[in-house]
Amino acid sequence: MTAIASVSLARPLPEIADELGRSYAEFGFGIVRDHGIPADLIARAEQMSKAFFALPEAVKLSYKIEGGGGARGYTPFGTERAKDAAVHDLKEFWHVGRDLPPGDALADYMAPNVWPSEVPGFQNTFEELYAAFDAAGDTILRAIAIHLGLAEDFFVPTVFNGNSVMRLLHYPPLDSADAEGAIRAAAHGDINTITLLLGAEEAGLELLTKQGEWLAVDPPAGALVVNIGDMLDRLTNGKLRSTTHRVVNPKGAAATRARYSMPFFLHFRPDYVIETLPSCIESDSAEAAPEPISSHEFLLQRLREINLA
Repeated sequence: MTAIASVSLARPLPEIADELGRSYAEFGFGIVRDHGIPADLIARAEQMSKAFFALPEAVKLSYKIEGGGGARGYTPFGTERAKDAAVHDLKEFWHVGRDLPPGDALADYMAPNVWPSEVPGFQNTFEELYAAFDAAGDTILRAIAIHLGLAEDFFVPTVFNGNSVMRLLHYPPLDSADAEGAIRAAAHGDINTITLLLGAEEAGLELLTKQGEWLAVDPPAGALVVNIGDMLDRLTNGKLRSTTHRVVNPKGAAATRARYSMPFFLHFRPDYVIETLPSCIESDSAEAAPEPISSHEFLLQRLREINLA
C-alpha cells in the first residue's frame, strides 16, 4: 500500500473494511469521510473552542483541576510532554469525558465534567459532539472488527462506557524567526484504542513510516483522520500499528497562525483486559504476545510517562 486509505462510511462496511485495515497495518492511519458528524455542529464547536481559549489566563486557570492528571477541564500551555521528550509541547487544551449515571460501577474511574460558564452553550455543544464522536467511533471499530475476522459487534462491549476523552486543542501562534518547522507536538504514539481527529486539514500532522520517513497526513476538509492507539496495537500484537506521529509548524503565512483541532481519544472500558487476540499470535511464537493488562492500568502507566499522572 503506497498511500493512506481514504474511505467513505456511507459505503457498506464490508466494502471498506480491508482497505482501511491494510492502511492501519502499513501506516497506522486512515482518512474517513461521510462520518456522520454534522458540519454545523463542528463549526459551532470550533467557534466555542476558540472563544474559550481567548479567555483571560486567570479564568482558564480557574478550571485547572489539581491532582486530576488533566482528565477534565483545562491543562495550561507547557504541561504535557511526549514520552522521552526533553521539552514540553507548545499547546494548551480542555478535556471533556464521559458522563456516567449516579452510582455507576465505573464512576470511580471517571471524574465528572466541568464546564466554563463564560462561554454560553459550551456544555450542550460539546456533549452533542462527544456523542457524535462516540457513534462514528463505533462504526469505525465495526469495520476494523470485520477486517480482523471478528464478529462485527466484537468491540461494542469492550468500549461500552469506555473512558474516552475529547480534547479541544489550541497551539498558540509562533512569532519567532524560527517558527517555520517548529515542533508543536513532539513525536509520540497515542495511548488509547483509536483516535478520531477533526481539524487535521491545517497542515502539520505527520506520521513516521516503516521506512523511517515523515509523511504528511493531508485529509480533505471536514474528514476525520483516524489512527490506531497503543491499546489496539497491543490487542492485535502489532498487526494494526500505533504509529509515531507529530505536529510541525507549516511553512509560509500559516507558520504564525494559531492552530486548533479536536481529537477524540476512544478508550476501552477501564475494566477491559487487553489480551492479545488468538488470531494475532503466530502459532509457533505464543510467548511473544504481551502480558494481559487492564486498560486502566495500561493508561496509568502511560500517563505517568507523559507527565499527566
